[in-house]
Amino acid sequence: MKPSLFSPLHVGAIDVANRVVMAPLTRNRAPGAIPTALMATYYAQRADPERGAGLIVSEATAISPQGQGYADVPGLYGTEQLDGWKKVTQAVHAAGGRMVCQLWHVGRVSHHLLQPDSADPVAPSAIRANTKTYLIDGEGKGGFAQTSEPRALHRHEIPGIVHDFAAAARNAVKSAGFDGVEIHGANGYLLDQFLKTGANQRTDDYGGSIENRARLMLEVTRAVTDAVGHDRVGIRLSPVTPANDIVDADPQPLFDYLIRQLATMGLAYVHVIEGATGGPREVEGRPFDYAALKAAYRQAGGQGAWMVNNGYDPLLAEDAIATGRADLVAFGKAFISMPDLTERLRRGGPYQGLDKATMYGGGAHGYTDYPALGG
Repeated sequence: MKPSLFSPLHVGAIDVANRVVMAPLTRNRAPGAIPTALMATYYAQRADPERGAGLIVSEATAISPQGQGYADVPGLYGTEQLDGWKKVTQAVHAAGGRMVCQLWHVGRVSHHLLQPDSADPVAPSAIRANTKTYLIDGEGKGGFAQTSEPRALHRHEIPGIVHDFAAAARNAVKSAGFDGVEIHGANGYLLDQFLKTGANQRTDDYGGSIENRARLMLEVTRAVTDAVGHDRVGIRLSPVTPANDIVDADPQPLFDYLIRQLATMGLAYVHVIEGATGGPREVEGRPFDYAALKAAYRQAGGQGAWMVNNGYDPLLAEDAIATGRADLVAFGKAFISMPDLTERLRRGGPYQGLDKATMYGGGAHGYTDYPALGG
């Protein structure tokens, strides 16, 4: 019998009740980088294994103060933050759900106002990203601003980045109660910046060749799996997205090498963004063979669940599972306005849109007040 979106699955050490995943969604509702009771309500609303996500991936969560790049996003490096997250995971587990925490260092996608001591953001090379970040002014009004000029990380600083990822993973699983973690290696943030030629012009052993540019991603993954166990770790990749002004000159051989190395690490899952994040599934001038990527992973011994993301409607998602092209399908914005998305998928609707004006920042409106079916 072929699996469906509603079939259970072992995802490493995590048993999920269905294959519908809630993708990470930045919502900017954690003042002081501390998760709130409102966040616990929001995630719990989407955690029912019959009606909501089989697996929730938290909003991107900074591994260190330096890793912060947007106002009012949560962290994993302070006691109050871990206490706040523990209340979130307890609420999710009480609803029967499973949740992993996405580990984030934004690198150059930041602003000096968000950095400790108003320092410059860090990056593999001192190349400014032509993108924007989200700031909140003294009157509590939010808005987008151009990122600041970054400085290149010194070679001796890089082991500290690896340590911060591992420490955040331990905090997430052993202190905050998450079922696992997802390494954010996508969307033009720090690990993706090291990986791709458009942001990495280093001449040391973290730049130049494919092997050197992939080095930090692989070091971080090894450290995180050592910290919490390989079967509780996933990784997110975005081979060709232009998000946050990121590009690579030749992504197919780069990701072929990377995925073959990751295949040896026993990960719980690989989360692949197909096309432009939040945009078209095919990026003009950037062809990519995702089937070949998955095949390379399996050929190299990778057993982790294969999660796909970006632009999946119900029919495309069901086909991906039924044909074996994917084991899990992640939905992003749909989970904002439909906390019971899995139930709606099971019924074939009805579907409801979201209020884009309330996506970033604010309170309960546009966050916890979207009605469920029968609500």
